[in-house]
Amino acid sequence: MNKIYVPPLKIQGKKTQLVPFIKQHLPNEPFTTWIEPFMGSGVVGFNVQPKKAIFADSNPHIINFYQAMQRKEITPLVARQYLQEQGKILAEKGQVHYNEIRERFNHQHQPLDFLFLNRSCFNGMIRFNRNLRFNVPYGHKPERFAPAYITKIANQIKQIAFLIDTNEWEFVCQPFDLSIQMAQPNDLIYCDPPYIGRHVDYYDSWSETEELLLAQKLQESKAKFMVSTWHSTSYRQNTYLQTTWQQYNVVTTSHFYHLGAKETNRNAVTEALITNYVEPPKNTQITPKTTLQQLALPL
Repeated sequence: MNKIYVPPLKIQGKKTQLVPFIKQHLPNEPFTTWIEPFMGSGVVGFNVQPKKAIFADSNPHIINFYQAMQRKEITPLVARQYLQEQGKILAEKGQVHYNEIRERFNHQHQPLDFLFLNRSCFNGMIRFNRNLRFNVPYGHKPERFAPAYITKIANQIKQIAFLIDTNEWEFVCQPFDLSIQMAQPNDLIYCDPPYIGRHVDYYDSWSETEELLLAQKLQESKAKFMVSTWHSTSYRQNTYLQTTWQQYNVVTTSHFYHLGAKETNRNAVTEALITNYVEPPKNTQITPKTTLQQLALPL
């Protein structure tokens, strides 16, 4: 089985389980630059491992974290020492210490505090209010930072740091439309926007306006693109596939979300991958169940 590099930041909706599926449907022709306007956890791009990439997100704290890694301000050793110190205090003070770190982060925006909150908050969520203040409550696990868990995080940082050092990657904070406009004809754009029509724990929740703008900007681009979205659940379907994205190709696979503020949000979902090209799926050691569709969805 191919190794999946797991990023140190956990983000709801991350595509770890979908990496093999997405890689199966990359274009056969090589591309120059991988452009990811909605970086999120970065797990897809980190596992595609392009030689040249632009990872972008509108959330400055995600970008700050990886820029700090690029500058060597965050290393496996630095992270290990920080989490050992803060984890010991968390074990003693619990929620009081968590609240102190959260308040400090909301004023100082230190990337290591962001990592601490991400790994000790409720259900590993990243959620901000309209003022971009982190507001996820404590996860009530005072012994969260056990030695084995810290080692796991340090190893994740080590793996991603190696990829950053050996490739030409840029991390930028900007709106998605500006990232798409940077694409050249030989580039590949991978978009993983917040899912339209589904609950989104994010400070800039996604609406029809953004969905239509995304489709417009991708259509104007001369580059090939891939868009991750949802196709259907047991209860309803993504009708935008029949309207906004009807001229493009769609492949699907089943997936289960484990992250979410509510148990009802953790259900099986049929995922969709929209592309402006058609390529036969590549043979890999991991073969998820997929179907190729031409948007023949029932109303």
